[in-house]
Amino acid sequence: MFAAVDLGSNSFRLHIGRHDGDTMRIIKSARDPIRLGAGLDSRGNLTAAAMASAIESLGRFNSILSTFPLSAVRVVATNTIRIAKNSAAFLPAAEAAIGYPIEIISGEEEGRLIYMGVASTLSQNERRLVLDIGGGSTEVILGKGPKIEQVESFSVGTVPQSLNFFPNGLINAESFDAAVLSARSRFEDAVPLYKPELWTNAYGSSGTIRAIADAISKNGLGDGQMSLKSLEALRKRLIQFGHAGNIDLIGMKADRAASITSGLAILVALMQEFSIKVVTPIEAGLRMGVLWDLHLRATKRDRRDQSARDFLQRFKVDEKRAEQAADVASAFFGLLKPSDDTYAKLLFWSGLLHEVGLVVSHSGYHKHAAYMVGNADLPGFTTREQRVMSNLVLAQKGNLRKVADELDDSDFAKAVLALRLALMFMHARIDVAMDEVRLRMKKGIELEIRKEWATQHPTVAYWIEKEKECWSEVGIDFAVKLNN
Repeated sequence: MFAAVDLGSNSFRLHIGRHDGDTMRIIKSARDPIRLGAGLDSRGNLTAAAMASAIESLGRFNSILSTFPLSAVRVVATNTIRIAKNSAAFLPAAEAAIGYPIEIISGEEEGRLIYMGVASTLSQNERRLVLDIGGGSTEVILGKGPKIEQVESFSVGTVPQSLNFFPNGLINAESFDAAVLSARSRFEDAVPLYKPELWTNAYGSSGTIRAIADAISKNGLGDGQMSLKSLEALRKRLIQFGHAGNIDLIGMKADRAASITSGLAILVALMQEFSIKVVTPIEAGLRMGVLWDLHLRATKRDRRDQSARDFLQRFKVDEKRAEQAADVASAFFGLLKPSDDTYAKLLFWSGLLHEVGLVVSHSGYHKHAAYMVGNADLPGFTTREQRVMSNLVLAQKGNLRKVADELDDSDFAKAVLALRLALMFMHARIDVAMDEVRLRMKKGIELEIRKEWATQHPTVAYWIEKEKECWSEVGIDFAVKLNN
């Protein structure tokens, strides 16, 4: 059983699901319409009130999660927390409230997970366009069957559109048309990437799109489907109401009234720019994608592994050498007995990618690699995971002062040591037999290796001395013992 928590700009939502054959069966759902995106002040900071409301909601979610026997939980945060300038100050309290780490995912990763959720519910191997209108951003994804071909995340969502074009809930034709035009201007450059010849059907996965579909069908508007004709009929009805507080539509939840008008404007803009005739609403989306991603990780089909391997192939890295570095580093890490497996996979992938910077320059390639790993679009990885990998890759050689603060985390320090030792022995051309190595790291580092290695490989003594100096600079003793 898995749980997905989505900290969106409009609402916080939770899904608990169980894999059942070819489906993911939802056991429990919860939603809090807290509109976090409206809680950003003029300086781009989350207000104290917004943070308090969010933490209260996360506490309620924690209570729900604690009642289920869960194999894995993934909490993802999207646009508002992504752009909030004080998110770093907010996250510790938020994580304490929910009881799990919070991953701030990129717009591209959000799009990947949305598509994954949608594709899991559609059996046909069609070419499709998927739209998701969120509180802070809009994702447009092109794919065929389960495979994503193109994903874009646009910084236009219902919350800023509401604040900018429908202040205080006022609705009129001029404001609506301005909101549509503004949204179209954000999408127009991407039109060639999503031209109608590239897809057969268009799907809408967000709560906003489903709310629009319900308003149309339940109130007999237009032709009953999400066509431009029906959207125009809904537009006229909303303008007649004149204010969000006056909206009275069959099936419309009260908390949706605040965002339905701005969401409709964005959807009209999408359909006009991308020449979409009809959008089919679909229940699955981000949370379903997260649940499937957790299931795949549990069954050893981790998307992150494929992303890392695709990345090193893209930059023509020596795959045999990369695999060796990753394997030896992982073996050393095991000898160090970390407290948990938090860094195990991240270390392996860092080993795979440690030389991607060679495509830029042989000089300082570790710095180039660190930047590339930290900033690339790596599907499946969170921003935090890429930051950890970037630091590991940066620390693979040279001084350790550049990651001195991170070394306070003993397991991270062990991962750094494991990677550096792996590369040191590879440079010395030593085929390491792990049963002939003793390695400990508590207050200091203790390494025992065969004396024969130092004799047969003269450079190893040089590298060991350099390594001792580097660790000494950050206050960690490094003792080496040579055994017969």
